[in-house]
Amino acid sequence: MRKFQFLIVAFLFLFQNSFAQNSGNNPIKILTQKKGISIRGLSVPNANTIWASGSKGSIAFSNDAGEHFIWKQIIGYENRDFRSIHAWNDKEAIVAAIEAPAVVLKTIDGGENWYKVYENKDSLMFLDAIHFKDDKNGSIVGDPINNQLFLLKTNDKGEHWQQVQSDYFKSNLKEGEACFASSSSNMDNTYGYDFIVTGGNTSRLWMNGEARDIPIIQGGKTTGANSIAISPNGNRMMIVGGDFTKDTSRYQNAVGLKLFLIPNSDNKWQSIKKQIWKIDSKVGYPNGFRSSVEYITNNLLISCGTSGVDISNNAGKKWDLISTESFHVVQKQPGKKAAFIAGANGRIGYIVF
Repeated sequence: MRKFQFLIVAFLFLFQNSFAQNSGNNPIKILTQKKGISIRGLSVPNANTIWASGSKGSIAFSNDAGEHFIWKQIIGYENRDFRSIHAWNDKEAIVAAIEAPAVVLKTIDGGENWYKVYENKDSLMFLDAIHFKDDKNGSIVGDPINNQLFLLKTNDKGEHWQQVQSDYFKSNLKEGEACFASSSSNMDNTYGYDFIVTGGNTSRLWMNGEARDIPIIQGGKTTGANSIAISPNGNRMMIVGGDFTKDTSRYQNAVGLKLFLIPNSDNKWQSIKKQIWKIDSKVGYPNGFRSSVEYITNNLLISCGTSGVDISNNAGKKWDLISTESFHVVQKQPGKKAAFIAGANGRIGYIVF
């Protein structure tokens, strides 16, 4: 009997150990997929709601934390590529199609119907990303028009959009400098500052229209920053990118920044404008080109790209490759130590830390 109990305990130990090893080798659970669809837009407004957007006018939606997904094509836009999406809840969301005529569509009924809130027929239009800093105020960034970044803003939850005037930009674009529409995550906001990362021949970090150099690979059309994320406590920023034609290269594909903040007279935090950030020399490089990065906690990050997925448990000082599967975009699941991740062939996955 005792021998039998020992064998059971030994078997359970081996089984659990084997399961843990297998889970570690393949920690991403694929929830849905759709052949021929590339997903680059992902928005997770709450723990149960997931919206994704991509090629062929496709939208994927779940309101049960990914247990089931509904796939739809937006009627009349079946040939458009919606690379960016922002959702407020399970009813309201907004998407942007990249190329001319550039259109921004909104739904208020869970994706059953969409209406146009913006259109621009300029042949040079290419919309890269959507970002909302709160429920009402949002931005859309696009490739340069007349040698300036194209920037739209809204203050009424995306119902109306206005182009930012040229005097907003305190720096000029350099030749071959633009934005990448790789994951709709090249913008962020904290403490009243709007941040945008550009890439290409020149890759820089823009803060309220003023650009500053960053030590990331640049100099070619396919090089530079792709994604930006700010830690929950607002003290750190992570930028990832690389060269997507050499997607296994680790050469200068990430930049970590320390944000400097001081309390004002109301004991609220404000930024020191002249010394808003300092390069964090301890930040390491992910295991290849990465198009999206996300903070799960102040120290835990996840980053993905065409050559795999990395996590860091120490604020980016060291990155561990957890999967060689290709993904374009990752978003944290609110209220959970988990994330949703999406990419080619309509694959949407889930990872718990």
